[in-house]
Amino acid sequence: MVIKVFLATSSGSTAIKKKQQDVLGFLEALKIEYAQLDIASNEENRMWMRENVPGEKKPANGIPLPPQIFNEENYCGDYDTFFDAKEENSVYEFLGLTPPPGFKKEPIPEEEHNGDSHAEEGVNGLGESVEEEITGGERQELLQDGPSNEEEEEEEDQVVEEEESKMDQEEEDIQGEDNLVSEVTLLSQTVRLPWFSPILVP
Repeated sequence: MVIKVFLATSSGSTAIKKKQQDVLGFLEALKIEYAQLDIASNEENRMWMRENVPGEKKPANGIPLPPQIFNEENYCGDYDTFFDAKEENSVYEFLGLTPPPGFKKEPIPEEEHNGDSHAEEGVNGLGESVEEEITGGERQELLQDGPSNEEEEEEEDQVVEEEESKMDQEEEDIQGEDNLVSEVTLLSQTVRLPWFSPILVP
């Protein structure tokens, strides 16, 4: 039996691409034989997938999105059901495959059980760490707020200084223009020299 994964190789959706890569990568890690069927470049694959996904599994618009997983002609599920099966360590049951020899499903519940005991310890430890983070965080926030406020004040002062320097420069430019006008006026007055007056020949 071959697992068929219907996917879109040219999908523009980043989320769909990540889901497809997750499914294929997990199947490769388990060394499960599968076939990729592209619905983007093959209309026959697209129509077969749409027709064979059960109605209750289709979205409101009736168009199922990749990846969709089949075992030969039998529908296994979409990415969400695949992800749930992966989390529950029941991928082989999800795919309708017989687990390989030596495969054990027990470690997951044991880890979950241990996780519960660790969770209780974690709760106590978390409470202490939270208290430490709160007290330490308050100190850190106070320390961080101080420099940040000082930096903001320094930035504001710098902006004010820049604005003042711009205003001073503008005033200097205006004063320079006034001086230039005065010099031009003075020059125009001094140009009227006596030798410009007509010379009378006796």
